[in-house]
Amino acid sequence: MSETLVVGKGLGRDFHDGNAGRITVLLDVDCEIATGARIVLVGPSGSGKTTLLHILGGLDRPTAGTIEWPGLGPFDELRPRLIGFVFQSPSLFPALTAAQNVALPMILAGESDTADGTAASLLESFGLGDLSDKLPEELSGGQSQRIAMARALAIGPKLVLADEPTGQLDSITAQFFFDAVLDRLNGTDIALVVATHDEAVAARMATRWTMDHGRLIAGRPRNKAA
Repeated sequence: MSETLVVGKGLGRDFHDGNAGRITVLLDVDCEIATGARIVLVGPSGSGKTTLLHILGGLDRPTAGTIEWPGLGPFDELRPRLIGFVFQSPSLFPALTAAQNVALPMILAGESDTADGTAASLLESFGLGDLSDKLPEELSGGQSQRIAMARALAIGPKLVLADEPTGQLDSITAQFFFDAVLDRLNGTDIALVVATHDEAVAARMATRWTMDHGRLIAGRPRNKAA
């Protein structure tokens, strides 16, 4: 039976611009994420996708409306155990190898005994096993993004939020990688929300949300992912 993980009501987010004015990035957004959800978030650049993901993950706070995590628990316990996040910009720790970056959330959560094994398994399943000892400076942007996804999944969170995880991959590599992600999540209750411009990735998701000038248009769920 599904459980509601996140509920946003009337979400708004304004930012100050350089001229002491305000820019509205999100406007009156209502949304809900349940266990096992497969949601794609689409829309043009600047439409508010990244800001919404940050609010859903507790990385930013709305300036209007409310955000709650009824199926996850208190705000200060969301990360790293309950929510995994894949950022659009580089986010690997430069002093750690690929394997150490993936293992880090487990170590922080007190699961050091299984961290190395889980990291190795994830890297292999994503076709990255030969990069385990590489530092971020030795990786391409696409390799770094795939490792960041492995890190987000390592702890077995209830919710994964990914911002353009295939944006720096060619179409064939992106398809292989995303197939591996969905295979890893198959049979679990982990919810996945992906912001992307890649229609091949979008087509694999069960529910489509579209951002338009800060407003969210939540599409009807399909019967299943393609």
